Amino acid sequence: MIQVKEFTERELDRIIEMAWEDRTPFEAIHFQFGLPEKEVIKLLRANLKESSFKRWRKRVNSGVSQKHLKKRNPDITRFKCSRQKAISGNKISKR
Repeated sequence: MIQVKEFTERELDRIIEMAWEDRTPFEAIHFQFGLPEKEVIKLLRANLKESSFKRWRKRVNSGVSQKHLKKRNPDITRFKCSRQKAISGNKISKR
């Protein structure tokens, strides 16, 4: 059985924000928070309104989103935008 990690409200907000962004791959969420794609989906399903979750899933599966590194242009080699603030020691992007 998989042990589910409890996240602070700030961590939860950041995971949802990263999942909602098309340019942030699931691998970046896994790297930063240790959540594989299936767990991210479960977390979103539990924390978003049903209509918001369905809209997100439709967009991610439409081919427009680059949520998977395999679908991404190989020239993109970073997890974050070059203009994004640096990741702090507590692994959460500064706002």
